[in-house]
Amino acid sequence: MEKISRSTSFSIVIFAYLIATAAAFGAGWWADQQNWHPIWIAALADGIGTVVIFIFSYWRKNSSLYDPYWSVIPIMIAAYFLFLGQDVPANGLRAMLTFSMVCLWGIRLTWNWARSWPGLHHEDWRYISLAKQTGKMYWAVSFSGIHLFPTIMVFLGCLPLYPALAESSASANVLDLVATLICLTAVAFEYIGDNQLLAFRRKPENKGKVCTTGLWKYSRHPNYFGEALFWLGLFFFGLAADPTSWWMGIGWLAIAAMFQFITIPMMEKRQKGNKPHYAEATKGIPMWIPIKF
Repeated sequence: MEKISRSTSFSIVIFAYLIATAAAFGAGWWADQQNWHPIWIAALADGIGTVVIFIFSYWRKNSSLYDPYWSVIPIMIAAYFLFLGQDVPANGLRAMLTFSMVCLWGIRLTWNWARSWPGLHHEDWRYISLAKQTGKMYWAVSFSGIHLFPTIMVFLGCLPLYPALAESSASANVLDLVATLICLTAVAFEYIGDNQLLAFRRKPENKGKVCTTGLWKYSRHPNYFGEALFWLGLFFFGLAADPTSWWMGIGWLAIAAMFQFITIPMMEKRQKGNKPHYAEATKGIPMWIPIKF
């Protein structure tokens, strides 16, 4: 793959996401004219944005162009629902807390991606492996599995934002406090875990070793634990706004299941393949939930 500078790579990514945003806005405007429900409007806009990013991924022959989408799109969905909430009006305190938590999480996660991203000559090892396995079918698999599937997972996780930001004027209550504490804990877990791992990897003497210090002493994948915890926090915001929205918990359950049965097993397999001592080094450390059952 042709090596291009980080600055050029970021310029391409920013351009791609601006085009995706414009296309999503256009699709959303059209759906609004058809009097679609706001959730379906957001879903259509989200889907169109995903298609645009996929087109850029195919153009650059690099599916990692999609990677920032996970952390960027929830802020946009939250902003749309927040705008709608002005007409209800939604509870101001809950709206402020919910939107602030989404922005805090999204900005941090996007920054964590950006600071360590080499550029468009780099592609996630999972995508490279998938390309080798699927051959000529790769781009169909890339669209369905790397682009569309995560979009659906994130959108499901964002469902509680609708009652929290756009629909309910119910007074703030103890569940809002619980939700805020969960989200803050989640972001802190991810922030600390990512920084500890980055600091560990930057030390030459740790090359080939397994990080088992700090949060990594209590979880083999604390960043994924923090991620799942964040979506649980959003669910509690939705529940605080409207108890009948309990079914929207399907979002964080789906994301947690994805980590448990797909993402983390892939990471574990790779670690064991690259580091023969991985199993011994992490013996006794829970896979991702820092609780020993």
